[in-house]
Amino acid sequence: MPIDALIVGLGNPGKEYERTRHNIGFMAVSAFARRNDMRFSGKRMQAEIATGHAEGLSVVVARPQTFMNSSGTSVGQLVHWYKVPTRRVLIVYDEVDLPFGTLRLRPSGSAAGHKGIGSIIMALGTQEIPRLRLGIGRPPGGGKAMGHVLKLFAPSERAALEKEILPAAIEAIRLWLTEEMDEVMRVVNAPRESSTTEQQPAARSRQEGSPQ
Repeated sequence: MPIDALIVGLGNPGKEYERTRHNIGFMAVSAFARRNDMRFSGKRMQAEIATGHAEGLSVVVARPQTFMNSSGTSVGQLVHWYKVPTRRVLIVYDEVDLPFGTLRLRPSGSAAGHKGIGSIIMALGTQEIPRLRLGIGRPPGGGKAMGHVLKLFAPSERAALEKEILPAAIEAIRLWLTEEMDEVMRVVNAPRESSTTEQQPAARSRQEGSPQ
């Protein structure tokens, strides 16, 4: 059942996690699906699925329901089922080592401590997986990332999500679907102005964990 692209947002299932920082990947792909009149209407391979067309391409949008740290279980099955090459799989997820509101697109790379990505790399047997990282920043005062990623966004952050960050993520996904990676990276990774007031500096240490 070949398709043109598989877009996967990472997060944790359940109402208690729905609006947490760790679920910004779910939020981004859901916004992209809505923009393209795609509805999540069923489950396949342990993921909620929306199918349709975007930019003239056959696209599947997925939200794995295996919890973040086991995302590879679902993604591996989806890639096999849809017979899609990994270069046409885009993983969208949170990154504590980017300031809140920053987007970074890469064609490949290590997990860098992100357990969801680590699980996907292990399942697919390659690091050559395009990914869109959405910055959520580190906790103020140098607190542990685990508690931070499971917290709700602050009111000002929620406003920025709706007005700036999710629209920017939608555009990044759209460009990835249709343009060469180098050009998309040039556009998406360029510094951009933001009205967000709760920026956090990037840090060297990585995410400690999340629900299993």
